[in-house]
Amino acid sequence: MHPDHTAPTSTPPHAPSRGGRRLRSIAVTLALGAAMFAVGAVLLTPDDSTAPRPAGRGQPAGAPRGSIEALQARVAGLPKDPGGWAALGMAYVQQARTTADPATYDRAEKALRTSLSVQSEDNTDAETAMGALAAARHDFPAALRWARKATTSGPYSSSAHGVLADACTQLGRYDEADAAVQKMVDLRPDAASLARASYTFELKGDTDRARALMRRSLAAAATPAETAFAHNVLASLDLQDADPRAALAETRTGLRAAPDDPALLETRARAHLARGDTTRAVADYRAAVAIAPLPHHLLGLGELEQSLGNGKQAEESYALLRAQDRIREAAGDPADTDAILFEADHGNPRRAVTLAEQTLRTRPFVAVHDAYAWALHRAGRDTEALAQADEALALGTRSALFHYHRAAIHQALGDPGAARRDLTEALREPGFHPLHADAARDLLQRIDTTP
Repeated sequence: MHPDHTAPTSTPPHAPSRGGRRLRSIAVTLALGAAMFAVGAVLLTPDDSTAPRPAGRGQPAGAPRGSIEALQARVAGLPKDPGGWAALGMAYVQQARTTADPATYDRAEKALRTSLSVQSEDNTDAETAMGALAAARHDFPAALRWARKATTSGPYSSSAHGVLADACTQLGRYDEADAAVQKMVDLRPDAASLARASYTFELKGDTDRARALMRRSLAAAATPAETAFAHNVLASLDLQDADPRAALAETRTGLRAAPDDPALLETRARAHLARGDTTRAVADYRAAVAIAPLPHHLLGLGELEQSLGNGKQAEESYALLRAQDRIREAAGDPADTDAILFEADHGNPRRAVTLAEQTLRTRPFVAVHDAYAWALHRAGRDTEALAQADEALALGTRSALFHYHRAAIHQALGDPGAARRDLTEALREPGFHPLHADAARDLLQRIDTTP
């Protein structure tokens, strides 16, 4: 699994925040993921808000509790309810992250700002949600500021500590992130906190402990979304361990709970690819894109189509990626790792270097170091690339793609021995990438047959 595509979950503690409101978090797919290497925003489910609801008001007949429609009706009837506005804001964030619609983030911010205007102090729910929104937009310094504000106003809020952990992770403050996760588990050892604990070990390459904790998270899951999320992470760990059959079983189980979960569909596509079933892999990628045209779904589908010689179909995905990048650039947002890697492999490597440098300034996360390393390599700057590749793997993260990238850099620098070690590690996951896995095998064969 690429370390930038899924987000862990978070739930609130039993004790309410000082603002008298608390919301429960759920699992969501980032885009930014991640591998559990998440673009870590915590999302809160508005339907589990404990804010008071006057009987007979605030929910239209037939609208599911916690739906955007129900929450809109609630704030229309109770415009001075900060918890209602915070819940609506988080519902919009969740919608934006699953539909890849940036305009929905603006609606989320408007709702959250309204909550804060109604209750400007000790509004832990809105502060936590603003941190999640900032993380979803990849503004991790802002996410950290909001998370610290939320943990100050609500020190017993598990959700607030979850957002703090996510922000610290993406900012490369891994010890602080670990401390925040530990606090989260101490407050409430539920599916959400156990998922983040799993992530801390996966980030360090300890997949056995990561799997054990994710199994506990699955057992504690209280919603279909939490169940689907846990199955997706477990399937991704199976792929890292070169067990695509087990990964398929996990994804199929998860899809029974959440048939339209795009993350599970993408992971099942990767499992099919690892087993050589490209027809089913393409079908699942297309299904994931139809539900959520996120950059990593589009890039995965495009590169798979390219590997099959389907240039026209690949270009359709690449055209959408370029359009998304133009929207991102116009908004002034930093590029994610998929945009950097896409530009490095299918565009202008020098522009990819510039994108990576801009992103790294506010997000010194392992996946960004890797993307920067690859961009530098593609631009012919291998000495600088090696330093970034080493940084990407400094925690011990088990990523086949990271190791392949560093192997190519070592080979370019004339160190086939180091390249071979990284290639061997990368090919522990034989189908790790539709294009680069074959390139890794070819490079390893050249090294082994060169006197």
